Amino acid sequence: MAGKHTAFSSGQEPIPVTIAKIPAKFISYSHTIFAYSAFLIALFAGCYTHYYKIVQNEYFGYPDEWFPSVSATTGDRYPARAIFQIFIALTSGPRFALVFLWYYYTTRSSGSSSPAFGKFLLVVGLVRTISCGGWTYITSTDDHLAHDIAMIVYLICTLPWQLGSLYTTPKRNPAALKWRRFFTIAFFASLPPMIYFFLQHKIHRVAGAYTTYAFFEWSLILYDVAFDAVTALDFQTFEFSIIDLSGSSTSPVSFSKEGSATIPGHVEDTISPIALRSLTLARGFLTETYLAYVFWSMLTSLALLIWYFPLWHMGISGFEAFLFITLSPIILGIGPVRRLFARYRGFFHLLSLIGVASYLKADPVWRLSLTAIGLGISLTTWCATWWESRDHTGTLDRSIIIWGLGLLVHNVMKMAWWSENPIWPIMHKANGGINEIGIALGVIASLEVFARDISNPINLASSGSNSSAKPPTGSSWLLGSAGFGSILFTLHSMFSDSSAIMRWSVDGYPDYGPEPVPWGVATIGALALGLLLSPHRRLVTSLPWFVLGCAGCAIFYCYSGWTAYYGGLILGMVTASLMPVLVRSVTAHGAFKTLLTSFMVYNILCLAHVWVVAYAFVPGGVYARERTNWVLGSVMVLIGCGVYNARKSEENGQTDSATGSPKSKKVIQLHIVKDTRILSRLTIVGILVSSILVALNRNLSAVTPAPFTSSARSFTAAIWTIHFALDDDMWASEVRIRDALRDLELDVVGLLESDTQRIIMGNRDWAQYIAEDLGYYVDYGPSTMKHTWGCLMLSKFPIIKSSHHLLPSPVGELACAIHATLDVYGQPVDFIVSHNGQEEDPVDRELQTTELARIMRTSPNPFVFLGYVVTKPHAYLYNILFGDGDMNDIDTSDDWDRWCQYMGYRGLRRVAYARISHGKITDTEIQSGKFQVVDNPQEYWMASYEQVPESSIAPELRFPQMFRGAGVRGHRYHVFNEPRYYIH
Repeated sequence: MAGKHTAFSSGQEPIPVTIAKIPAKFISYSHTIFAYSAFLIALFAGCYTHYYKIVQNEYFGYPDEWFPSVSATTGDRYPARAIFQIFIALTSGPRFALVFLWYYYTTRSSGSSSPAFGKFLLVVGLVRTISCGGWTYITSTDDHLAHDIAMIVYLICTLPWQLGSLYTTPKRNPAALKWRRFFTIAFFASLPPMIYFFLQHKIHRVAGAYTTYAFFEWSLILYDVAFDAVTALDFQTFEFSIIDLSGSSTSPVSFSKEGSATIPGHVEDTISPIALRSLTLARGFLTETYLAYVFWSMLTSLALLIWYFPLWHMGISGFEAFLFITLSPIILGIGPVRRLFARYRGFFHLLSLIGVASYLKADPVWRLSLTAIGLGISLTTWCATWWESRDHTGTLDRSIIIWGLGLLVHNVMKMAWWSENPIWPIMHKANGGINEIGIALGVIASLEVFARDISNPINLASSGSNSSAKPPTGSSWLLGSAGFGSILFTLHSMFSDSSAIMRWSVDGYPDYGPEPVPWGVATIGALALGLLLSPHRRLVTSLPWFVLGCAGCAIFYCYSGWTAYYGGLILGMVTASLMPVLVRSVTAHGAFKTLLTSFMVYNILCLAHVWVVAYAFVPGGVYARERTNWVLGSVMVLIGCGVYNARKSEENGQTDSATGSPKSKKVIQLHIVKDTRILSRLTIVGILVSSILVALNRNLSAVTPAPFTSSARSFTAAIWTIHFALDDDMWASEVRIRDALRDLELDVVGLLESDTQRIIMGNRDWAQYIAEDLGYYVDYGPSTMKHTWGCLMLSKFPIIKSSHHLLPSPVGELACAIHATLDVYGQPVDFIVSHNGQEEDPVDRELQTTELARIMRTSPNPFVFLGYVVTKPHAYLYNILFGDGDMNDIDTSDDWDRWCQYMGYRGLRRVAYARISHGKITDTEIQSGKFQVVDNPQEYWMASYEQVPESSIAPELRFPQMFRGAGVRGHRYHVFNEPRYYIH
């Protein structure tokens, strides 16, 4: 046919034409998606439809077993089984393709293995895939033997498949090699504990062992699929082509002699630069986040270490001056110094780890000094990084967001350690610290930052010319500094522990408010949400948003319990969202004046935050007495100044609408902005998942409260002043407190000087640890905003109701009390835990004691008093307490040297009384008494002090023998050198 030309004209062979190209990495993607979907959707469907049935095994069911195994989830019930099998069928195609692709990749393309070994691995992969179909479609319910054989074949083939794939991975692809090693180690490391817990279930029939086994079984699935997902890194250079051999398609693509498509500019032996860049970005993001966590750890520990000294001096000690180490960044006003810190920030972060390593010095003065030095270096380094990157929008935003993420990590770590930070200088191996690991990770992170900055210095900082850059029109350095200093104080004082806002607003039972677990997750979530919203600067600097924060603050202050907590969550979200824009605003001005003002504002607020409760020990404290409302009001006003400053800059048109950065001076690094947002979101997801796992683990491991000895309807009560859970040598003491409470078998204990939810006490809630480990109900006592030093009650018995009292204190420190009614073997028994004022204020102590007597006198129930009275036996206040209170002293015959702590009772049979030395945990002994609940309380309204020998007392009613003589861990019976026992 004239005028027509085809691929067959002139007797030529047809030219193959490529119709479409499909990247081979999509095989890996589809395999991963279908495989994970098969298991995870089946898990969700199974739990939703047949939860109690699929967690049931041959020996136990819910609640002993609460998580299903893989086989129970995927093989026993409809619709989970059907969903699983459908998705596994969809996985089979990509799975076979992946096996063949690996054969061609390692034998034909990369040449990393011999054809013989490649064929062996191909056969192993095919058998492994087919055996997967065996245990998938033949369930254990259908044929247990066939199912197990298929599963065993699969596991046997997994070993040579993973090791063979690892062996044949090309050395030019280090990323794939690294991940395959990780998943291989993780897979086989999970097998021994999985087998161990299966044997615990099958042979020893341990309740809950099958649930633990199930977790390891599911982890094998995750590691197995992830191992094969790594092929996406290898197959970056592979693609499938659909070729029309007839040559009839248009737009032909030329082929090489061997028939493969020639891709212009493509180099087969090059690893995807995108993959390597992503891994580098993620690694750098994580290392800097860890260093931010280290910074928050040192900042929150500084005031805690300072507090130790005035605590023992009972007044100003001089060590308070270390608070002003936060002014160290003012040296950044010197340009060369600022550029030195920014250029070698990895090195200075490494130096700052001296603050973490300070735990190695037993001397408290050394620990405080080294921690202060480390904090000063770390804070200066972060500020230098901000100032030197202020002309590079993406770099600056990245650093600020990472700094905020460090606070979230700090919260999660504290939740995992029951509100202690495991790398604080008050922690060491004996009390749960992991300081060595913290230092090692810090060294690795610092070296990574140092190496990255040396190899790529352009990402570090702007040129030195930024020191003379003019700030945006309408921007005020004073307002910006006030806002930054206030936001730092707010985050430190209220949001450096996930339970802080709960304890600031706790109320009496039954309207107690949220518990730290699981509701600490919500606190972390609110902060995370604020960070996610922070890039939306027009929103977070708007008037309605700031008004929302003020409303949250007002609700938090004016209410208690759950309502206050909701207000605290709003305040946390708004505060976290404002932090980046307020930090950014101060970097537009000179470093010296802004940093000096910012940290002076922060320090003044810290002092005011302390003086509202410590007014009796500081000059001019009377003017700050109980003025938390002034502190919160000042904070919101100053934050408002910072927000107004940032907003004014935007309204004057100085910022780019997309990034919020000044157009005329900023280098808009959109790629860094985009990477930061992606990585920050992924990090936040990881943080939230971690917090949820921590909460679940703590819930599962918590001991259910039950009295130590219930056969005789008896209980042991005690009073102890524990000096804010810092021992004589400045170590966190809750582990030692727990041991003493456990060995003394205390069922109800009042702990005084217990409120540690302030900056100077590290925002700790150490009672969580004791309560969960030993099984206690907790009444935290008057909230932190009630301005007391705290009294706390731990009870093995359910708390029916409680009220928190602020006892009359017109002159001296405010005294606190808990009046609680407990269900003691079905009998309502009232308890008071109280802490009266100091010796210097006799009028206060008289009014406080009179009020305590009134509360006790008017109660119709049996009563136990556990309190700190500050008086001698049989003195005026003593007679008010026990005489007007209609109470019996636990012992009066010759126990003449008491001064602070007293125990009283009525309507109960008193069995015994003992005084136990403090063991250097504090400066105050433990006083303890044993009681029995009786059917006729009126007969025991009056007390007899006739003593009887211990041999006449039933063994279950005796005090432990281990505290006799030298005792244990420094605790021993003293004063009497033994317990005293009574007729009734």
